[in-house]
Amino acid sequence: MDMLVLGATLALVIGVVLGMLGGGGAILTLPMLVYVLDVEPRAAIATSLFVVGVTALVSLFFHARRGHVRYRVGALFGAAAMVGAFAGGRLAHFVPEEVLLVVFGATMVVTAIFMLRGRGEAPADRRELRVERALLLGFAVGCFAGLVGAGGGFLIVPALVLFGGLAMREAVATSLFVITLQSFAGFAGHAAHAHLDPVLVASVTACAALGSVAGALLGKRVSPENLRRVFAWLVVAMGLFMLGKQLPLPLLVLVAALALGVITRPWAAGLPGRPAER
Repeated sequence: MDMLVLGATLALVIGVVLGMLGGGGAILTLPMLVYVLDVEPRAAIATSLFVVGVTALVSLFFHARRGHVRYRVGALFGAAAMVGAFAGGRLAHFVPEEVLLVVFGATMVVTAIFMLRGRGEAPADRRELRVERALLLGFAVGCFAGLVGAGGGFLIVPALVLFGGLAMREAVATSLFVITLQSFAGFAGHAAHAHLDPVLVASVTACAALGSVAGALLGKRVSPENLRRVFAWLVVAMGLFMLGKQLPLPLLVLVAALALGVITRPWAAGLPGRPAER
């Protein structure tokens, strides 16, 4: 019972993160289920997809009321993501659990690097996302999300900002629309070979949904640039945490050093006392 209470409390935090940032819910849900509540990885992946799908749907309502959801882009991206998520969910049955967790963590770190080095807004000549690009990106993101049990927000938000030309607030809101679609599709792909605990699923989902309401309300008080940076650093931290559970310490230190080196390089030239480049 104590573990269930702890899980419900952490689920509130997960909901706040998802509602505020349009992603990150599965980044916290999957480690919580596996490492805190001792849920076996395949069941944790399926549970994570269901929890994130419901939570994203609740949070989407509040963002939609403010007019930030780009439904055309979201529908194209989401349709392809649903197909990819279902395929990824079925494919996961044939991939070792340790491999799934390592891929999950590594992808989070790489994605965060792109977010921290990229620009918060796309230039004016890239404001429209072409249909073929939306379908390709959606399928790729959905396949990965379904494979490892992520809602995919940590991939969808960067894709919509960097390739789709959406402002950060639009990307956050639209990602919730896509997350809802692909999470349920991914869950359907996993449901056939996962044994779920109905009490755990219901309690975590309810608390995460409640937290998402608070997150959606808090999100409008934070600047888009701060949202982007907080989101990216959260992804870095959780990605390294996941890798730390699966990789030997020397390799983890090497990965962390490389990631931090790449992240900090763009701003190194502006540090006090550093000579200007010719």
